[in-house]
Amino acid sequence: MAFGGVSAIGRRRAVEVVNMLPGNRVLEVGVGTGLALPQYRRNLDVVGIDLSRDMLKKARQRVEGQKLTHVQGLLEMDAENMAFASGSFDVAAAMFVASVVPDAKKLYAEMSRVVRPGGHLLFMNHFAAEGGFRWWLERTMAPLSRVLGWHPDFMVTDLLDPETTRIEAREACPPFGLFTLVRVRNGG
Repeated sequence: MAFGGVSAIGRRRAVEVVNMLPGNRVLEVGVGTGLALPQYRRNLDVVGIDLSRDMLKKARQRVEGQKLTHVQGLLEMDAENMAFASGSFDVAAAMFVASVVPDAKKLYAEMSRVVRPGGHLLFMNHFAAEGGFRWWLERTMAPLSRVLGWHPDFMVTDLLDPETTRIEAREACPPFGLFTLVRVRNGG
């Protein structure tokens, strides 16, 4: 519950960006209890996946209780091995997921596979600082990392190869810029 509060601003910002992007088919990877689902535009077709059956049950209750008709499905699925056909979505967003999956590069590759060429991949996550105040803050807060769900040493290069992938946008988000929104155009 504490992480939900700390991450709310980043989650809201990620959905704001998704809502501005072209295309209607959206995949939320690691949908959890569906905290972001009410924030998506109602004319989008949103599908959420998660490994946790218990979290998906809560997400389904949220969808029913709030009549979120834009949510087309909530599926139990491994983000590193999705059952979707290639190019099924216009946008895929993973919020606070990249640093907790076993293989972040496999997550990136699978998200890239299920998003159409020219579509967008978004990652809201904690990525390690390279210096300055945030670097100091991360090292100071390192003992709390397991509780907060972030890893002070998780780098963007643990997710994607900057030699072959152009980051279209990178935006630090509150609190203290601990979370970063990274947007990539698929196939470009």
